[in-house]
Amino acid sequence: MVSRVERSPFADWWWTVDRLLLGLIFLLMLCGIVLTLAGSPPVADRLGLSTFHFVGRQAFYMSIAAVIFLVVSFLTPRFVRRVALLVYLAGMAGVVAALLYGVEVKGARRWISLAGASIQPSEFVKPAFVILVAWAFSEGSRRKDLPGNTFGFVLLALTIVPVILQPDIGQTLLMTLVWGGLVFLSGLHLFWVLALGGLGAVGLFAAYKLLPHVTTRINRFLDPQSGDTFQVDNAIESFVQGGWLGKGPGEGTVKRILPDSHTDFIFAVTAEEFGIVMCLVLVLLFMTVVLRGLALSRRSEDPFCRLAGAGLVMLFGIQSCINMAVNVHLIPAKGMTLPFISYGGSSLISLAIGMGFLLAVTRRRPRAEYVPAWPLPTASGATAEGRA
Repeated sequence: MVSRVERSPFADWWWTVDRLLLGLIFLLMLCGIVLTLAGSPPVADRLGLSTFHFVGRQAFYMSIAAVIFLVVSFLTPRFVRRVALLVYLAGMAGVVAALLYGVEVKGARRWISLAGASIQPSEFVKPAFVILVAWAFSEGSRRKDLPGNTFGFVLLALTIVPVILQPDIGQTLLMTLVWGGLVFLSGLHLFWVLALGGLGAVGLFAAYKLLPHVTTRINRFLDPQSGDTFQVDNAIESFVQGGWLGKGPGEGTVKRILPDSHTDFIFAVTAEEFGIVMCLVLVLLFMTVVLRGLALSRRSEDPFCRLAGAGLVMLFGIQSCINMAVNVHLIPAKGMTLPFISYGGSSLISLAIGMGFLLAVTRRRPRAEYVPAWPLPTASGATAEGRA
């Protein structure tokens, strides 16, 4: 047991980090390994790989994600901003590289190959984007001599335009929704919130008209007879077959013909083998993470930490809702992972960074520790370096 009087980096971290949130994230990671055991073997068999190929890779990615999650949670808000800036620049460079040199898959260029591994750079952009926008809006509201709000608007455009060109409408929609939430929380006039909502609706309509795959998915959602609904139909069948308590681990049959049973539709596999009760437990876990994160963010006296925490929680919660809503056919199909549950290296590492940032900005800190993030003039005319 770590003593409260011990003065070491680990002791300081242990007594200031939210241990409930820490435990919930690790519980989700454990669930991810178990559910990958259920959903991935049929996919591996269809591809001619060893039965537990994806399980081994998921365990490897999860171990890296766990280490990154813990290391990032040790950062101070000042270093959170610095790391986020580096991650954002590297991620956007990767997005541009994917546009120029990435392999085209189903009409989109979202992936690059690095050291033999396939990486989706836009995944890493998301948590860093949230931190930078929160930083811009918090400084804009605190210091009128800095164009923080303007920078927040410019940052959205610089981020989503390359992602739209890939095209990746799902990630674009996710980041725009979180950005809109931060605009609202930052206290900007309601006019801007409504105007941005209208602009988003126009953008979605333009995507429907101009991008064939978006048109197809929306039409297929509105009229199932207009196209192939194989995956969604089988996902719904998984819930029907599983019932309340499920068929039991390894006993699922629908998952054998569900192409993305280990990624986008792992929630449906959970329903078939472990039942709707287990799905509700997962929903409760996600909901608890979101509510706990919001509560921790709300109590922070630092505007940056308050906005950053809320934004990261929104990113996590909206992504979870999108995946589960697709599985039960509440919204058009969209390739988006279920946080810490679906298979995928880029997604896991990105989520680990984001949740590490969340723990870092919600740690308990004395009020006197907060100093402005930008250099401020002193009485003598010199500037003092800020820290938070």
